[in-house]
Amino acid sequence: MKNMRTLQKRIAYQLQQGSPDAEVTGITCDSRKVQPQNVFVCIRGNRMDGHVYAEEAVERGAAVLVAERELEGIPEKVTVLVVKDSREALAQLSCAWEDDPAQHLVTIGVTGTKGKTTTAYMIYEILRKAGIRAGLIGTIETRIGEKSIPSENTTPEPVVLQKLFSEMMREGCTHVVMEVSSQAEKQHRCDGFTFDYGVFTNIGNDHIGAGEHASFAEYLSCKKKLFRTCRTGIVNRDDKRFPEIIRQSTCRLVTFGCREKADFMAADAALDQAPGVLGVSYRVQGAADFPVRVDLPGLFSVSNSLAAIAVCAQMGIPEKAMQEALSAVRVRGRCEAVPVYPEMTLLIDYAHNAMSLESLLKTLRKYHPKRLICLFGCGGNRARDRRFQMGEVSGRLADLTVITSDNPRDEEPQAILDDIRTGIGKTEGAFVEIADRKEAIRYVIENRQPGDLVVLAGKGHETYQIRKGKRYEMDERALIREILEESKGNV
Repeated sequence: MKNMRTLQKRIAYQLQQGSPDAEVTGITCDSRKVQPQNVFVCIRGNRMDGHVYAEEAVERGAAVLVAERELEGIPEKVTVLVVKDSREALAQLSCAWEDDPAQHLVTIGVTGTKGKTTTAYMIYEILRKAGIRAGLIGTIETRIGEKSIPSENTTPEPVVLQKLFSEMMREGCTHVVMEVSSQAEKQHRCDGFTFDYGVFTNIGNDHIGAGEHASFAEYLSCKKKLFRTCRTGIVNRDDKRFPEIIRQSTCRLVTFGCREKADFMAADAALDQAPGVLGVSYRVQGAADFPVRVDLPGLFSVSNSLAAIAVCAQMGIPEKAMQEALSAVRVRGRCEAVPVYPEMTLLIDYAHNAMSLESLLKTLRKYHPKRLICLFGCGGNRARDRRFQMGEVSGRLADLTVITSDNPRDEEPQAILDDIRTGIGKTEGAFVEIADRKEAIRYVIENRQPGDLVVLAGKGHETYQIRKGKRYEMDERALIREILEESKGNV
């Protein structure tokens, strides 16, 4: 239990009623999770407004309410603090409640349109190889020591985030690597502490639409915030918007790149290929000089690993640790090779927008497959433009596109497939439409040809499908195993 006065010194507020000396037992922004003597912070969301649930929170025992407007009908014994931005207040209060654990950790934040997850894993694995006990927070999972916790958000809400920092400290972690989404920056989830290092992989036209960002300008502005809230920024010199990215930055900047002159550069990049595995090798030049091999395909793997090298070099990590970690790193759902038959290569990748899909397919083309086959769908309750764009990209770059279902959510799956088909129709690309994802995967496996390179795009690390508000288990790796088992004796 803590006295509210020790927490609220971090925020600007007006006292509507009650005592600023209230004793409290915790903080939440979810009325369903309120415990006796909790602080309940009223958050305005895209679909729900926490202010509506203030009375419910009181009924559950909330002792303090934090809101953006005065509240009516609240018992006098309950303290009400009115703030300008309740999300900012939530972040600051969460830091204070956990006694600012980030101050005792080396914090590394990774943002960008593409490559956040892979780059974060690369940094994490390098730290581990160097003997550093580190935590990881990201799209796929949170890792604390040997414990793995599945993620709900790329960047958790402040209450959860600060609790994770505290747990990492208790488990002996000295460093934490975390993905920082644009939504997290927009919603102030990382307010209240300064990153020691911020990594900006790249920026593209994504996450714009209802429930996300109103415009590209807003999206970029949210991404750029990282360079005003970190001490050292690691930035991609090759990005065409590099001048915009670094504008208004307040940190020391370190650059990496493959084309433009940068602090850390890649020379002699070459594609490597073995049965079922696609990789890349190059030599780091500039502020360091050593060879690198990564068993992940394409120039974006060069860029992601360069970013990891650049940040780890700032921490004095030995070159050998970097080399060994990067040669062994594997990321679930990020160009993840799945063994099927010797004559074909099958990858699972999270590419779920036009920019990432185009980058992926162009990269895979460079390995000169006999046929490049792209199987994907699009999520429901998202901007329709994404469907048209992804359809057009695949129709243009793949030899065969297999249109299937992803997460239709509340939409009719067929309506989504129709939109994708419209995009493909702008090209001369061949396509097959199979709504059931398992049957779509079965099709590409059973109709394989020697030299096929198949990518299952969109689901990546996800192990579920959402239909009409219900979540169903669906792991593509499991589907592949089932198909191979069912095919025994038939192929």
